Amino acid sequence: MRPDSLKTRIFLDGADPAETRQVLDALGFLDGQTTNPSLLAKNPEAAAHKAPGHKFSKTAIYDFYKDLCRTLSGMLPEGSISIEVYADADTTAEAMVTQAREFDAWIPNAHIKLPTTRAGLAAARLLTAEGRRVNMTLVFSQAQAAAVYGATRGAKRGAVFLSPVVGRLDDRGENGMEFIANVLRLYGQSDHHVEVLTASVRSMGHFLCALALGSDIITAPAGLLLQWAADGLPVPGPDYAYDAAGLTGIPYEPLSLDKPWTDYAIDHDLTRTGMEKFSKDWNSLIDMDA
Repeated sequence: MRPDSLKTRIFLDGADPAETRQVLDALGFLDGQTTNPSLLAKNPEAAAHKAPGHKFSKTAIYDFYKDLCRTLSGMLPEGSISIEVYADADTTAEAMVTQAREFDAWIPNAHIKLPTTRAGLAAARLLTAEGRRVNMTLVFSQAQAAAVYGATRGAKRGAVFLSPVVGRLDDRGENGMEFIANVLRLYGQSDHHVEVLTASVRSMGHFLCALALGSDIITAPAGLLLQWAADGLPVPGPDYAYDAAGLTGIPYEPLSLDKPWTDYAIDHDLTRTGMEKFSKDWNSLIDMDA
């Protein structure tokens, strides 16, 4: 069961309901689940559609995704289910909004995942104004975090998640956990309508450090959450020592959160490559000629 000292909400990062059940049974609780096209492509049933002659049609893949999200929503009715729009470099804000409105109607507890780009932020601004919930993903800079705050200003707490992607920063030798600390510090004097969701958690060190830092939410793969359960669900205090050996520090930037969101320099190469990977994995499941 949930430790009394645990303040952070725990999400599963995955798209397989069998994993959701396994983690629920092991932890005794689960606060939500995040999905994306790459995780969907790893779903055992979806993966079978990668073979030629067995691929989804352009409409059938959405039916599959909808059924999956409804299953997850039924398993976690009090939690949040993040559903990601299809977005490549050419996807407009209007196209993202159209997808988001459709996805939001699938289940009552959706957060719509949008890339943290100009188009994604424009979509988020409109969607939150409509009272919808969003999860801004592929976040790699404090400027992006500040822009998300500005674009969604006026939203209620719980309506906006910000997903800094720790593992991909680590992959190129930068200390992703220091980035989490920087974003939490940046938001420290805010109205807290944006909640920090630590994502791309690759190790127990990542997970425990995010707990110690006080991340609002952590999403982690099933294997890591099962290991946490096997270890007795430890919750470290603020004195937890994270081993960042071999990683370059990321300095804090004292940005103002009062500027218009369009004033921030948000372009980031990792956001672009992340979108390319997601769109490639999504398209790998589809018969483009059907």
